[in-house]
Amino acid sequence: MQTVDKATRLFFLVFSAIIWLGIYLTGFNTVHWFMYLPAVFSLFAAVTGICPGMIISKKIAGKG
Repeated sequence: MQTVDKATRLFFLVFSAIIWLGIYLTGFNTVHWFMYLPAVFSLFAAVTGICPGMIISKKIAGKG
C-alpha cells in the first residue's frame, strides 16, 4: 500500500479543513451527503498517509 509524504498530508489537511468549513457555514443539515465524501477521504489521507483517491485512480488507470 502506498503512503504519501508529509507535504501531501499537509495539503490534504488544509483541503479537508476548507471543505469542512464550507460544510459548517452552509449547515450540516443543508449539505448533500455526497459533499462529505471528499471531506472524509482527505481527512483520512491527512491522518493516516493512505490516500483512497490515489489508490482508486491507480486501479482505474493501471500501474503505468
